[in-house]
Amino acid sequence: MIYSGTGYSAKLDLINSPLKPLTFFAPRIVAAVLRRSTPLALLALTLVTPSPAQARQRFPNILLITIDTLRADRLSTYGYDRQTSPELDALLANGTLFTQARTIEPLTGPASCSMITSIYPHEHGASRNSLAMRPGLASLPKRLAQRGYATAAFIGNWTLRDKLTGLGEHFQSYQELFTRRRWFGLFNAEATAADVTEAALSWTTKHHRAEPHRPFFVWIHYVEPHAPYRLQKPFASRLGIKLGDGVERSDRYDTEIAFVDDQIGVLLRGIADHSAPQDTLIIFTSDHGESLGEHGYWGHGRHLWEPSLRIPFGIVWPGKVPPGRRIDAPALILDVAPTVLGLIGLPVAESFRGYDWSPVLSGESQPPDERLSLLQAHKGAVVGDNANNKAREGGLLEVAIIEGQRKELLDLRAKSAKGPKRKIYDFVQDPRELRNLTDSTTPPSTRLESWLAVVRQGLKLSNDLPAAELDEEALEKLKALGYID
Repeated sequence: MIYSGTGYSAKLDLINSPLKPLTFFAPRIVAAVLRRSTPLALLALTLVTPSPAQARQRFPNILLITIDTLRADRLSTYGYDRQTSPELDALLANGTLFTQARTIEPLTGPASCSMITSIYPHEHGASRNSLAMRPGLASLPKRLAQRGYATAAFIGNWTLRDKLTGLGEHFQSYQELFTRRRWFGLFNAEATAADVTEAALSWTTKHHRAEPHRPFFVWIHYVEPHAPYRLQKPFASRLGIKLGDGVERSDRYDTEIAFVDDQIGVLLRGIADHSAPQDTLIIFTSDHGESLGEHGYWGHGRHLWEPSLRIPFGIVWPGKVPPGRRIDAPALILDVAPTVLGLIGLPVAESFRGYDWSPVLSGESQPPDERLSLLQAHKGAVVGDNANNKAREGGLLEVAIIEGQRKELLDLRAKSAKGPKRKIYDFVQDPRELRNLTDSTTPPSTRLESWLAVVRQGLKLSNDLPAAELDEEALEKLKALGYID
């Protein structure tokens, strides 16, 4: 089902940017925004569903593989000096790699919802962990199901529970795998990479036996290397890490990457048993990165520093996507859905905000080097009386825009006499973001002010969406995951 409620648009002046005007979905009419109806052509797409046999004749199987909390610069395919990712290195060598990919919010729930729906957190409503999306939104798996795909998701992170995100609505099968007591033995909140791989291969094998001519779309989300960065001892020696007391957190993080990389190799070999490479489109990315002590900060979610924003992003489809190519133009997690649809020849939903890279991958157009990236950061999770504390509107911490090699940021927590604290960083001269090129008294650019206004308005429109009711166990899990102070 495509969300067919009233749409509302607010325009942001984005010169030389391929980004469409931003659209908010709301349950009621709000002054100061323009009304727009759902086109009949878009609605008609829900009525045309080919048979599985017809779909198989046209479409490949699709794997969307995401690794939680994964920095791009900790993968050997991105130049890291440790061989953390030999399986991914081999996979991505056969496809196209994006070197400047970022999430749009460094929190698992909001970023994953944006990846699936290709709209921003202030639009879909899940701007913080434990705040679910508004129902009825268009999404990548819904589009694929309309075209005959079988769709399934295998989730190893408790934060992505359907109750907390609303993601289950978008898949025919949404499997939450929470069988392990990863957090110091306190509770079953996650699954290991081996658990997720086993469940996904079991499903794809059964699907192949039952409906061999029907294509599938499978999203597989691994939780490693999310904190607490468990030491994966079998991989330590390969990475040159000496075992013993006091193994550094950063080193444990690397062993987690090596562990999940090994399991991705198991996954890919299992998928190859019933889906040939030329019949399998693979997208690999992460929900967000991780700060490993930079700026005195460990973790993610509350700041828009580059270590938390930069993510790996690769697309592999032999014969369709150029192998060995690297694209340096800005990419966003929002681009996953439109690019997949573009590659397999399906129309992109009008609501999608991401960029369709398929013309670039086919050589029909040049990369959008001057693309503007729009970012936001929110508090980790919601506790207390959500109806009274304006959980969405009150959770906004930072907004930023990136154009070329410059990032302009507003920190809404550090207000000066003239408003939020403004920061500007130059990635060429200052890749570690240590030198702020402005001061708090300088007013933000018109673009950044417009982006802040758009985000605030969207959050305000989402305030009346219900939040999940969290019991004591849920609160403890979110606290252990680092999302509640």
